[in-house]
Amino acid sequence: MDATPEILGELSLFEGLSPERLVVLAERCRISSVNKGEHVFRAGDPGNGLYAVVSGLVRIYRGSPGGKEQVLHFIEPGEPFGEVAVFQGDAFPADAQAMVPSQVLFMSRRDFLDLARQDPEITLQMLARLSLRLRRFVHQVAELSLKEVPARLAAYLLKELEEQGSNPLTLPMSKGQLASFLGTIQETLSRSLKRLEGQGLIVVKGREIGVLDLSALQSVAEQGR
Repeated sequence: MDATPEILGELSLFEGLSPERLVVLAERCRISSVNKGEHVFRAGDPGNGLYAVVSGLVRIYRGSPGGKEQVLHFIEPGEPFGEVAVFQGDAFPADAQAMVPSQVLFMSRRDFLDLARQDPEITLQMLARLSLRLRRFVHQVAELSLKEVPARLAAYLLKELEEQGSNPLTLPMSKGQLASFLGTIQETLSRSLKRLEGQGLIVVKGREIGVLDLSALQSVAEQGR
């Protein structure tokens, strides 16, 4: 599937670029369909290009020899991934797997670097996205290391509530995947959900979670336990 300037304009990676630049970019991008459970790339694969989710959901994770997984990011529509390896020219440091049927945009490293040399604004845009991603990752590390599971969960629900702009919010992943993302196991996550629900802060119906007491949920997230 060919990329179009209209599709590229909806991606945060290229937000703010002129229509003329988007036309040039579209000529060097392609969009492919990825089945649920299929990997876009694996850790150790050559960093041969950068990606962005057009539709669907992609998780970035690291696996251990013992079979455990740590989810690093969930990439939603409009968001880029794999860009660090493209800048460094190294192998991808983690796995990227489609969680639902997805469409993924791809631009080769050679094409991107050629365009970056010709038009520095594209490079500046990418650096801005990298800075935002780094800030989010540092925040995630702090959440995992300094807060207990109920506080991590509360902080996550508040973030989703703000981003989705609706109450109840809908979890974009299964509870097992959310547990991995929060650095815990599903049983502990279930207990934390029941605890928050028992305190009258939320109501849970499958993947839908309604926030009943916003200020109390904020207090849980801030107190760290």
